[in-house]
Amino acid sequence: MTENLAPDEVWAPSACTLPTVERPLRVAEFDALFAETVRAVRRPGRERLRLELAPGPDNAARAAELAARENGCCSFFTFVLTVADGGLALEVAVPPEHVEVLDALAERAGRSA
Repeated sequence: MTENLAPDEVWAPSACTLPTVERPLRVAEFDALFAETVRAVRRPGRERLRLELAPGPDNAARAAELAARENGCCSFFTFVLTVADGGLALEVAVPPEHVEVLDALAERAGRSA
């Protein structure tokens, strides 16, 4: 994967430690999560993304598990899963040097929402 993050390309940066052959599978997992659970995509800041998900324990577990695995290979991500007031949200933050990755992630999620 490269730092050139065109919308239709895999969005992981070269800093990702996930084996190259597994990267398309991880992207497919994110795409499925987005398509099946994302209700709204918000960008509260340049380095932050908020995905409002369809509430439910299965969606919460799925998002948490995927976020934990992603953080294992791309440790620059910060994921916060919030369950409150009947809603479910996954917030994603990155440091400034990885904002292009967040941009690509937001675009992929937005296409599905």
